[in-house]
Formats: sequence, C-alpha cells, structure tokens
Amino acid sequence: MAEFAGRHPNEWGLAVTGVVTQSAAQPVVLTLDACGGPGGAGVDQELLGLLRQLAVPATLFVNARWVQANLGLATELGHDPLFELANHGWAHRPLSVVGKSAYRIPGTGSVAEAYDELTGCLELLRAASGVEPRFFRSGTAHLDEVAAGMTRRLGMLPVNFSVNADGGATLGPGAVAAALAGVRPGDIVIAHFNKPGSGTGPGFRRALPQLLAGGTTFARLGDVLPPL
Repeated sequence: MAEFAGRHPNEWGLAVTGVVTQSAAQPVVLTLDACGGPGGAGVDQELLGLLRQLAVPATLFVNARWVQANLGLATELGHDPLFELANHGWAHRPLSVVGKSAYRIPGTGSVAEAYDELTGCLELLRAASGVEPRFFRSGTAHLDEVAAGMTRRLGMLPVNFSVNADGGATLGPGAVAAALAGVRPGDIVIAHFNKPGSGTGPGFRRALPQLLAGGTTFARLGDVLPPL
C-alpha cells in the first residue's frame, strides 16, 4: 500500500494498461464468473455438466461471497483438472483507487480498499484449490491502471476479455450462441455460471459442439498465459 499511495490513475474501464484481454496462443479461453451476493450465488449445473461432457476446460472467476455460499462445490471445482479457480474479489466491487463506479456499483475508494478487495478472497481460494490464484477480475470488470498495477504487484494477472458472450447473463440463448460462434484463436470469453435459468447454458449447448466440430480448441488461462 505504501508503494502505490499517492498514485493518481488516468485510465478507467475494461482494457486499461496492464490488463490482459487476449492471448497469443491458438486456443480460445472460456472464463466463467460467479459473482455471489443477492441473486448471484446460484450454480448453473447444466453448464458445468456440458463442459465436462464435452471435455472443454474453463477458468472460473469466483467471488468470495459465492465461495462462502458454495464451499463444497468450490472445493470440487478447485480440484477438477478441467477447471481452474481465479480471484473475482471480496465484495464484487469495481477496482478503483479513487472511488470510481461502474453500472451504479461503487468502486473501492482508496489504495487500502483496493488491496482488501484484491486479497480478501485469497485464503478461500487457496483452501478450495490448494494452489495460489494466478488471475484476477474485478467486480464489473472495471478497474484503473493503478489498481491493475497493484494486482500485478500482488502476483496476479488482471484478465478481462475480448468476447462478451452473455452480457452479464442477460442475453438469450440465440445471442449467446451467436457471440460464441464468432470466437477466434486467442480470444478470452466472459460468461457466467452462477445464473441457472439464464440463456447462457442453452447458448453454450448450441454453440460448443459446432465450434469443436470446426476445429476450435479450448484451454484454461493458466495453459496459455505465462506466469508473471
């Protein structure tokens, strides 16, 4: 915190300096968020089952609130080699050092609050997976470049996306499938696995078999991004 105190950010958004949105590798990476909190602690078991059925790997960005509501499942997923758990923060807040907001959600208001948001979930993730989390995505995926630098300084890579597949689990199956149909090598896809009943699972069910038949390959972030 002393190292970053007094730094004033000039960028705010999804793709600020220091944030990764694509990889240089051939596979596509599916990243699925679970945000927790009121209405956000569910589990789309059909989507997870589809990934297992098709042997499609994914990186799961889980918030502390979701992990606390799903401790057994978090441990199961954390030890499933098809998946890897990644850090989606403590309270699902945009990561700001000056109190910026996104989608009417107040962001962290200082370096100290950003530090707490970055680190509050770490022990839960270590306990669930047995490994140190390598990747971080802020609540709403918004952050500033100072906060991105803090993330890297703490040994985690801030990762967002090049394809938004489900619009925060608000899109219907057809729109989700269409978004997935357009993926290209190196794309990082964001969707959600904490919203059963949304269009996300059915959209993935439509799109993934066609992508696999067409030769698209998939990997986890840890398979395609080098360590910091």
